Amino acid sequence: MGILFNLMEAWIIFTVVAAFSQNVRNGLQKSLNSVLSTAGAAYTRFAFGLPLALIYWLVLYYLSNIQLNWSWVFWSYVFVGGIAQVLAMVALLRSFSLRGFAVGTAYSKTETLQTAFFTIIILGENVSGQVLIAIIVSLFGVFLLSITKSFSGLRDILFSWMQHAALYGLASAGLLGLSSVLYRGAALSLNGEDALLPAASTLLVALLIQTTLMSFYLAYFEKGELFKVWESRRKAAVVGIASMLGSVGWFTAMTLQNAAYVRALGQVELIFTFLTSVLIFRERITKVEIGGAVLIFGGVLILLLE
Repeated sequence: MGILFNLMEAWIIFTVVAAFSQNVRNGLQKSLNSVLSTAGAAYTRFAFGLPLALIYWLVLYYLSNIQLNWSWVFWSYVFVGGIAQVLAMVALLRSFSLRGFAVGTAYSKTETLQTAFFTIIILGENVSGQVLIAIIVSLFGVFLLSITKSFSGLRDILFSWMQHAALYGLASAGLLGLSSVLYRGAALSLNGEDALLPAASTLLVALLIQTTLMSFYLAYFEKGELFKVWESRRKAAVVGIASMLGSVGWFTAMTLQNAAYVRALGQVELIFTFLTSVLIFRERITKVEIGGAVLIFGGVLILLLE
């Protein structure tokens, strides 16, 4: 019987919770953009999520009797994955600063397709033809939602992949896909008896690496930004909580299931964003946006019927 008829599968629940939490985090983070730089606002996700991740890990560690295998595979995978995720953010910010903002945004959404590629290459895990179809259908839906934010058409998006903005978007997506696969590989290398503690361990180390890197970056390249982050600590703490919930969901889901499957289902985040703009902010929607949302939802259904 297909996954659709077994909706209590843990990885599905964790993924949907992660996507919803990420949507909430993005909304909360917008309030910080008026007082912090883009990098400073992104930094709050790491810095204020780290203490929560440590508490979460300690609780799981002392409640379980699981012995973890802290091998060089784990450390290398999570280290490269953590750096890749930070570089993905840098590449995405760079694409935003160039002409062709919508093009860069659209190509950054190829993360799911690239995750499938890295899954096969690095972990040797198969991705079925049905899942690839689901990913492609959702990808076209994402492209349709992206073009409504500019005057570009779908044809312009598809045939502008050599633009600098598109290349940075592709690089961002590739780095995010790489980090997802490496996080899964790191968690699986711990040889835990369940997913919670290995996922929490991977999350904790990744956040430690990212917080350290971003702290040095802000201290050196954006002097005074760390002080502004501290001044905004109340709002930043709320962002950290939402980010932590999302990260726990993503890391646990990717420990339980193929990262490409998780990222494909994670496209429901855009459905949440779409519904928020319609139901809460009462924004006008176009037929193109409706078509994009329908394609994303259709891709998710194809995935769940696999």
